[in-house]
Amino acid sequence: MRSVLPVTLGTKLKQAPRGAAALAATGIVRPYRPSQLVRIGRDLLRWGTGPAGGYLSLADRFPDEVGLIDDLGSLTFGEVNDRSNALAHSLARRGVHAGDRVAVMCRNHRWFIETALALAKLGADALYLNTAFSGPQLADVLAREKPTALVYDEEFAGVVEPACGDDVQPILAWSDGDVSGPTVERLIGDGDPGPRPVPDRAGSSIILTSGTTGTPKGAPRGAGNVGAAAALLSAIPLKHRWTCHIAVPLFHTWGWAHFQLGLLLGSTLVLRRHFDPEDCLATVEHHRCDSLAVVPVMLQRMLRLPEEVRSSYSLRTLKAVVSSGSALPGALALEWMDAAGDTLYNVYGSTECAWATIAAPADLRAAPGTAGRPPIGTEVRLYDDHDRPAPAGASGRIFVSNSMLFEGYTGGDSKDTLGHLMATGDVGRFDDEGRLFVEGRDDEMIVSGAENVFPAEVEDCLVMHPDVVEAAAVGVPDEEFGQRLRAYVVLREPRAAGEDELKDYVKEHLARFKVPREIRFVEELPRNPTGKVLKRKLDAS
Repeated sequence: MRSVLPVTLGTKLKQAPRGAAALAATGIVRPYRPSQLVRIGRDLLRWGTGPAGGYLSLADRFPDEVGLIDDLGSLTFGEVNDRSNALAHSLARRGVHAGDRVAVMCRNHRWFIETALALAKLGADALYLNTAFSGPQLADVLAREKPTALVYDEEFAGVVEPACGDDVQPILAWSDGDVSGPTVERLIGDGDPGPRPVPDRAGSSIILTSGTTGTPKGAPRGAGNVGAAAALLSAIPLKHRWTCHIAVPLFHTWGWAHFQLGLLLGSTLVLRRHFDPEDCLATVEHHRCDSLAVVPVMLQRMLRLPEEVRSSYSLRTLKAVVSSGSALPGALALEWMDAAGDTLYNVYGSTECAWATIAAPADLRAAPGTAGRPPIGTEVRLYDDHDRPAPAGASGRIFVSNSMLFEGYTGGDSKDTLGHLMATGDVGRFDDEGRLFVEGRDDEMIVSGAENVFPAEVEDCLVMHPDVVEAAAVGVPDEEFGQRLRAYVVLREPRAAGEDELKDYVKEHLARFKVPREIRFVEELPRNPTGKVLKRKLDAS
């Protein structure tokens, strides 16, 4: 394939002013006193733009301002920096060094953040584990990744302790009672809060894929970069020193991205160990949060609260509600904005490629269900099954290029690539306005009676029905058609709609061959902690 480097470089040069303008609009680019500039420059030159350098810079500028709020209370930027220094010193005494790997299986709280910072200051790699892992999944991941230690919350002891061999030292983070053995808080208390020497390598953050179809894969991430932040901030109006409630798990790509953005923006991060829809609203109101990071199912659960409960909380301080992690149905986007205002932004991407497109409120109003447009520094192209560019208006496999593409899984394999572009694993199309619509996973397409059907299109149609809360569709074997579509539906009220009514509704809006042959009603859909529907569990029903 012909080299695209000159084209890509030229595009980046043209986009540089837009990136600088985006950063300036956030308030990141601002005047500082000469002494502050010296300290900021020193921190970033020595430590780089990753978590260690980013947080040290914040501690230098805002040592006494609140940087983190969790279920235990608040900590200043200076306190978090000193506590993570102490933890890094103690971990080093326990044999954790640059190049080692440490697993983290924690919910959202101070010890997650402090562990991440401590590992960055040691030059160690952090392996972030999904808190819903089963024992066999965890054992497989630990055997493959070979961590030196595992930091975990007490509630996961039943899964963690059998999976840890003699070569993995367990360290307890959150506990609801007195425990023996090493804990993160004890290591902080025993450590030196003074600065650490700069390691000879930068640590990486390893984010695991969702594992919805098998053993999760590790996708390493290096330090965040300003270009990556500029891309997101060019389309999402986050500002300097805002207060951000990260409701999505920090081990997830989307939660981790907001932590990284918070380092650049100087955000006060508000964390809760467990998501509860009413508590989320109360947290936003109490802490006067400016932004909220969620996955779509969280929006859905807040909207399902009784109207008198939901309306009793004020969201007037919220300026940006940013959703990612799974498909955002158009009906859900409209319902949320009608209830809470046009502050919703939807980011489409993956663990491997980070982001691809961003839909602003105006996009979601004009074209419900859209994934939006590529931000600056991002290229999205569609290709057919023969790696040829898809014709205008036609569907194709989605390929992305940006500054945060991963370099391959820790197990050695990678995603499909075409030149500088990487596959997301999805199929989609562009409309005449350049907005992307994701039609579904390329491996979920079913062939029913020689017709191609993407379950996501049927799901989106079903949730547009006023009596449907959520829906999932899967392909099941069929002797006559090869495969047929079965839909699982959650209704707002029991028996609010019948199977024939919903089939007729799909028939009115989609082609006849896309109507599910069977609709089953369920109380809820099985999901992982980040809101993705676990279709393999539906397949087994």
